[in-house]
Amino acid sequence: MAAESRFGHARGVVRINRVYTRTGDDGSTALGGGQRVPKDSLRIEAYGTVDELNSVLGVAVAMGLAEPLREPIFTVQQVLFNLGSDLCILESDKERLPVPRIEPRHVEQLERWMDAWNAELEPLRSFILPGGDPAAAQLHVARTVCRRAERRVIALSRQEAIGPHVIPYLNRLGDFLFVAARYQAKLSGRGDVLWDSRAF
Repeated sequence: MAAESRFGHARGVVRINRVYTRTGDDGSTALGGGQRVPKDSLRIEAYGTVDELNSVLGVAVAMGLAEPLREPIFTVQQVLFNLGSDLCILESDKERLPVPRIEPRHVEQLERWMDAWNAELEPLRSFILPGGDPAAAQLHVARTVCRRAERRVIALSRQEAIGPHVIPYLNRLGDFLFVAARYQAKLSGRGDVLWDSRAF
């Protein structure tokens, strides 16, 4: 699907009449501002990995998250679309193409959720192995994809201007997903799977 169809319009105005366009058959795709770029460019890699993260979170939801996590994770999925739009529109185009962007409030919301959940968790005394509860394990997968998205965005930021709050959001989101995985493990009754450095 073309990038401009996915992220390039204001909320609630996206219309997709046809999934395929044939315009990408030459290995290029369009940014939200209409510029054609290679599909393996850093900017496409960055928001493509954000798209992947959203899908990975969808699997966690489908696995059956505990009730207190459902609304926060759904909100994160919505905000990730804002993040995708933030990345697929060049900074020089954002005055003429007002699109959803990442704002400080999005980062602060992650921190509030983390603080509330951490207050109910036991202090960590070991590293955690992904496993135990399936949804918690999937949230750990999401955490690692989030860190990869963060790395892709940092690489992009060294070459091109990006929204000022995109990297802080992804950085905080990686932490949030770690806490969310622990909280899911606790609520499922299975608890954390701890690393034992002396096991082998």
